[in-house]
Amino acid sequence: MSKIDKYTNQIIQGDCLELFKDIPDNSVDMTFADPPFNLNKKYTSYKDSLEFQEYLNWSEKWISEMVRVTKPTGSIFVHNIPKWLTFYSTFLNKYAYFRHWIAWDAPTSPMGKSLQPAHYGILFYSKKEKGTKIYELRYPHKRDRKQGFLLKDYGGKKDKLHPFGPLISDVWTDIHRIKHNKKRDPHPCQLPIHLLDRIILLTTDENDIVLDPFSGTGTTAISAKRLGRRFIGFELDAEYVKISKQKLELVEPNFKIGKSWVSFYLNEIVTIRDIDWNNLKDYFIIPHPIRKIDYEKIRLISKSLIPKEKEFKYSENKLPEEEPDKIAV
Repeated sequence: MSKIDKYTNQIIQGDCLELFKDIPDNSVDMTFADPPFNLNKKYTSYKDSLEFQEYLNWSEKWISEMVRVTKPTGSIFVHNIPKWLTFYSTFLNKYAYFRHWIAWDAPTSPMGKSLQPAHYGILFYSKKEKGTKIYELRYPHKRDRKQGFLLKDYGGKKDKLHPFGPLISDVWTDIHRIKHNKKRDPHPCQLPIHLLDRIILLTTDENDIVLDPFSGTGTTAISAKRLGRRFIGFELDAEYVKISKQKLELVEPNFKIGKSWVSFYLNEIVTIRDIDWNNLKDYFIIPHPIRKIDYEKIRLISKSLIPKEKEFKYSENKLPEEEPDKIAV
């Protein structure tokens, strides 16, 4: 057993800077971080209110560790508000290679005399300039909810559209924040799981290792497990570790159609790899002739292909209230 194997498929309690010391160089396929935003949010057992320079000094340490443990073919993702990402990019430019700033459309509360904050950012860097594992992705066509018509005109070229949907760009408007308490764990900054699905499908393969140094209630690990990847999570808070482990026990690596891993949300496929379409198309009923795509979307030949998920319910603690986010102040 290699040193990295003893940490895989575990959520480990502790300070990420200490836990990183046990992870070998170049051993992880993808790292993803969603750190505290330093906005004084109500976490269970740690502060989110460091002094400005203290926060930046701490951030550079865990960012450099993320890059260190990532394989030469691997990728590094960091999610935060634009304010902090401008500093994070300065750190990452020392150690890795810029790929994209992904703008995740997520409107927040009005901020007064300012532009309305409307997105979070996800920095996408690679360990090396060449040889990085990256796949093109597709998402479903956007449609009118009532009639099913395509929302874009496509200049009269609808007969040339891909049946499933367009290639995904670096602006993501189809994934929404978790705003309702009944859908959240007792954590103030939980990310939607299909956001992590998309990132994992973009840069990893089956059995690859995904590491999250701020695991929270396990969203990254759950996404990795249901997509057939291995995971490592670091989390400082004991209660969040407990919740993560309980949730992971309910997860099966079954987000797959045929030979291809896909992302499901609300019983719909929301992300596929472009290279998988030839394997996937036999599992769909596709409108014919193709111009019917304007008002008839493709659908799975059987609902039995939709993976069954066990519902996790947590009621021990009262959920913290959703706090207004302060983006790009």
